[in-house]
Amino acid sequence: MIFSGKTFWITGAASGMGRSVALELANFKVRLIVSDRNRDGLEALAREIEQKGSTVRVEPLDMTDTPSIFSTTQKIITDGEKIAGLYQFAGISQRSLVVETPLENDRKIMEVNFFGAVALAKAVLPHMIENGGGQFAATSSLVGKFGFPYRSAYSSSKHALHGFFESLLAENARYNISISMLIPGRVQTNISRFALNKDGSEHGQMDPGQANGITAEKAAKLIVRGLKKEQKEVWVGGKEMLMLHVRRFLPALYYRLARTIKPM
Repeated sequence: MIFSGKTFWITGAASGMGRSVALELANFKVRLIVSDRNRDGLEALAREIEQKGSTVRVEPLDMTDTPSIFSTTQKIITDGEKIAGLYQFAGISQRSLVVETPLENDRKIMEVNFFGAVALAKAVLPHMIENGGGQFAATSSLVGKFGFPYRSAYSSSKHALHGFFESLLAENARYNISISMLIPGRVQTNISRFALNKDGSEHGQMDPGQANGITAEKAAKLIVRGLKKEQKEVWVGGKEMLMLHVRRFLPALYYRLARTIKPM
């Protein structure tokens, strides 16, 4: 992937990894479309992007609003934007046991993390094919590769993304479509603060492990490097990423370790 002079659409751009990736890409003199529910955060980001010499278009977007996803995409395309990459970071996590999590929480998490990402990809895909190709990046998670306590719906939504985007690639690689699944471990973002507790309230605090993770800025550098190489999976984190090898090569050890996680 050559970034310079191309247009990239980033969701979840007002904070965390989405924001940091937008700023990292701005160094390549690109055109960015940035989306999030937080308009003020987007406007602040836009000013920083312009200071780096890239151009930006602000498009507030709620990933649970499917009609808005399609109408916003159509507006962008009608305005003549040529989207070379769609990089999706919007998401919501949880902090609750399976036995205590109401189904409405499972549905809410799936709506944001899976159906929202799928809807936007479906809206953009025909445009990319028509324009000779493009790159999709979807944010999975370390627990998108294996189950984990207190993350049942979150983990499920991230597993589902792998199935969808790998299928999308298999069907559309001949049209010069590529995908990168972003697999962050512990990154210092607000995702744990806004995670859903069993009663649907916000968790309100950063997990200790996450607080000791890599910065969003370092994560962005790893992500952009992986996107440039068009890696199918981009691992983003520290020593916790070793769990991917444990799960693959020592599954019995993984099952034992997973049972030792302390209650939230």
